[in-house]
Amino acid sequence: MIKRYARPEMAAIWSDEHKYETWLRVEIAVCEAQAELGAIPAAAVEAIKARAGFSIARIEQIEAEVKHDVIAFLTALSEKVGDEARHIHLGMTSSDLLDTALALNIQEAGALLLEGMREFRAILARQALKHRDTVCIGRSHGIHAEPSSFGLKFALWYDEMGRNLERLESALEAAGVGMISGAIGTFAYIDPRVEVSACARLGLRPAPVTTQIIQRDIHAQFQSVLALCGATLEKIAVEIRHLQRTEVLEAEEPFSAGQKGSSAMPHKRNPIGSENIAGLARLLRTNALAALENIALWHERDISHSSVERIIFPDSCILLDYMLHRLARIVEGLVVYPERMIRNLRLTGGLIFSQPVLLALTGKGMSREYAYRIVQEDAMRCYHEDGDFREILLGDARVLELLTAAEVESCFNEQVGLKHVDEIFRRVGISE
Repeated sequence: MIKRYARPEMAAIWSDEHKYETWLRVEIAVCEAQAELGAIPAAAVEAIKARAGFSIARIEQIEAEVKHDVIAFLTALSEKVGDEARHIHLGMTSSDLLDTALALNIQEAGALLLEGMREFRAILARQALKHRDTVCIGRSHGIHAEPSSFGLKFALWYDEMGRNLERLESALEAAGVGMISGAIGTFAYIDPRVEVSACARLGLRPAPVTTQIIQRDIHAQFQSVLALCGATLEKIAVEIRHLQRTEVLEAEEPFSAGQKGSSAMPHKRNPIGSENIAGLARLLRTNALAALENIALWHERDISHSSVERIIFPDSCILLDYMLHRLARIVEGLVVYPERMIRNLRLTGGLIFSQPVLLALTGKGMSREYAYRIVQEDAMRCYHEDGDFREILLGDARVLELLTAAEVESCFNEQVGLKHVDEIFRRVGISE
């Protein structure tokens, strides 16, 4: 497990101690459900609840001999409980316990992830509003396109994180199912009403049908959503990395006092946090693929999924939690250089205003094909001669046949990309 990245709250969910606590919670819920139906004495349940406990060291000692973690847990538990332990795990199979407990752990981890996503979204909204009127160059294929608002980058990410929130909420709803149906899932030795009652006590729904396990498409959906969210975080991180390039330098990660960027070059300020996010997103995608591989098992079950899940569930939840909080700190402390944005916007000598010139010519009745040819010829001349696009246009008789100098000048408006920003923000749901 990737413990080094874990916040205490998330790490605790996937600790051995909490695992056994959750197992005990499931077993007691089943005992209570059994007693409710009169299958076991109510007094036995009270005795079990009063005496139940476990020692991790003792469980591990037993497991070293029996080579079965659930049996080791139940044996250690029975040593604490005494005679009434015979009522524990009646009619159940190991996966009833394991899969129901996993559902509870997923819900706990998911709640922390939802919280982190909402906090990160709030930061994105604040940055969007802060930079709503900050003019920058928009790029397509990495090439200067047209003026834009720097705040729109954050608005876009805010909107995408909203979709990730909805996806995670849906995946958690799907994963909120337990099973207490016995070997092969047929309820041969346990009343189906026990499953209904026990799941209700645990805040879960009974899975409508199971084999000996809860079906792994449910878990693959959860893992895929984590990977999707990671991909969004990577998308943001990659943008920050590009913006921090020396040739661009429109924004950069916060650089703390005493921080060093290179062991050899004292001048370096590297986007290491964003690079870290981009790398970890690859692990989330790998784990999602592993979860997809877990769907196809032999007949009613095998345990080829088990070893995989012991790694991918803790690791993916811990990683995404870490990524959300690390990138939140980066975005909140992002150093922005509006003057550099204006400087970069003007690098091409006005070429970024080729579209308004094209539209102005066609608006005067010129065919689009002919207007495009004129504007492109003048643009390529500006491009190759490192000239001034406005001056080249003003020296082109074909342009001046239809446009006055003032009309040409009006095409070069750096604020044009901001005129509908408020409407976009309204659509996204960002407001003061």
